[in-house]
Amino acid sequence: MKIVRLTINNFRSIKNAELFFDGHSLILGPNNIGKSTICEAIDLVLGPDRISRFPPIEEFDFYNAQYLKLGENEDEDPEPIPLRVEVVLIELSEEVESRCGQHIEFWSKEESRLLSPGELTLANPPAAVKCLRLETIGNYNCEEDEFEAQTYFSHSPTAEDGELNKVGKAVKRMFGFLYLRTLRTGSRALSLERGSLLDIILRLEGARGGLWEKAIKRLRELDIEKDAAHLDPVLTAIEERLGKYISSGVDGRATSLYVSQLTREHLRKTMAFFLSMSKDQAPVPFQQVGTGTLNVLVLALLSFIAEIKPSSVIFAMEEPEIALPPYTQRRIADYLLRSTTQAFVTSHSPFVIERFQPDQTLLLTRDEEASVSSQKISEASGLKSNDFQRYARRGLSECILGRGAIVVEGLTEFHALPVVARKLEENNPDLQPLDISGVVFFDAETESNMVKFGNFFKDLGLTTFSFYDFLNRKPENKQALIDAFDVDFEHEHKGFEVLIANEVSLDRQWDFLVNLRETGDNEGFQIPEDRPDDEELKKTVRSALKGKKGAGWAARLLESCSVEELPESVVAFLNKVYEQFPKSDFDHGADAVEVSLL
Repeated sequence: MKIVRLTINNFRSIKNAELFFDGHSLILGPNNIGKSTICEAIDLVLGPDRISRFPPIEEFDFYNAQYLKLGENEDEDPEPIPLRVEVVLIELSEEVESRCGQHIEFWSKEESRLLSPGELTLANPPAAVKCLRLETIGNYNCEEDEFEAQTYFSHSPTAEDGELNKVGKAVKRMFGFLYLRTLRTGSRALSLERGSLLDIILRLEGARGGLWEKAIKRLRELDIEKDAAHLDPVLTAIEERLGKYISSGVDGRATSLYVSQLTREHLRKTMAFFLSMSKDQAPVPFQQVGTGTLNVLVLALLSFIAEIKPSSVIFAMEEPEIALPPYTQRRIADYLLRSTTQAFVTSHSPFVIERFQPDQTLLLTRDEEASVSSQKISEASGLKSNDFQRYARRGLSECILGRGAIVVEGLTEFHALPVVARKLEENNPDLQPLDISGVVFFDAETESNMVKFGNFFKDLGLTTFSFYDFLNRKPENKQALIDAFDVDFEHEHKGFEVLIANEVSLDRQWDFLVNLRETGDNEGFQIPEDRPDDEELKKTVRSALKGKKGAGWAARLLESCSVEELPESVVAFLNKVYEQFPKSDFDHGADAVEVSLL
């Protein structure tokens, strides 16, 4: 069973969204764009326990907490503003088809749309497949002063006009949807609270029969006072004082001590899963183990659930990289891709991102009206799948999650330009730091790669910048660079090392060489004892920087410069970047921050 379309209206941080999925989906985007809202929206429709809560929704489940539209006149009754989330499911199990047959429709896989009743002649596989639409509608009930939500079959041919058939919890459990929230998974995974992973496993395995009744009986029979005789006089004295005001009419003792309230719900909250992590360690509550270990335990439970319902489990998982080393991140991503019917994953980790193919990776965008849309990474031009996998850990993932990309042609520039940027930002508080703006440096490794990466980032909606050496190139090659970048910058020097030697203070260059020699960091590079003439000094610096590109020597030289001594070409280029991302009024200091206490 798979979700192929998700429609969201007026829910949480999203006013409108229509998103299409094709199997596993890695959902990327900057913070606060709506990644978690998408997972919460799916849970609202498919999660078996969400609607059972009281209340099932609250004020902030509505976009901007707007659940009422006030009338123009004060005496007019306000009009509720509903929230609505709809999913379209395909590859239905036989159990679902049998249970929900009257609600079945057809989905065109070629056109990614529902077929209308007049298009039944097109409802032939593989071009079209059976589908099921479910929607959750939430409202504020003014008369009852309560928030209400219910899940329905969007296609309800047997319902009364204007009505929809409700979807029960038993039907929702057929879908096997699991949502693993970043902040809640660890604290509840191995508890027996309703909806926890352990509770789901016990329910699926039918292993809970008699559990509560037998446990309550044994706890009631447990004589705590027997091993604590010193309590008896205290309890007897308490009873005597109670007897002066309340007559119990009970023969013997009327008070007892138990380790629980002896109710099913209380036991759910108090039962704890213990485990030992080493031979010399006594069992401890699972919450007490390390965060990384706890998340691995969650993975073990996920694999158990997937094996119980191999054809229908849909996972939504937020940031699996939290507190996990890279190799475990990769294992979790690989497990989800191999062993689940469909997985929705949000992440900022390159170790997770690299495991998904470009056509499985969705980048979210958001307009000023809070409408969210998505684009497959594979739809962006210029980059092949093997390029994506190769560069995922080399800054590509960081760029995708940002707002702008500065593409340079080599490692020297990649190390050096951020040094200049930091110095400028520290010297001028009116500049918006590039990190805060979401502008990322990217090493394309060669000029020949710059165009494809520029086009790729540009197609994803990033503001793109190029910085490269002067070269007598063909007009069509120069035009390709101009077209690939919003800001194209070719400095006037035939190499970045030449730029450094020509534009940085000669005193700083000599100090740099002396420091290399005195610290022993020159690694065999010959540095004269006495300062040579200016041209020979520049030649020596160019040779040092070219021979040690990977050592970060250019960045080291620039670190020693004052702001006034920084190379003019680099400063001029970075100023063009800052112009594209000016500092907003909100960022000019604490005086501009207004805090509201609700």
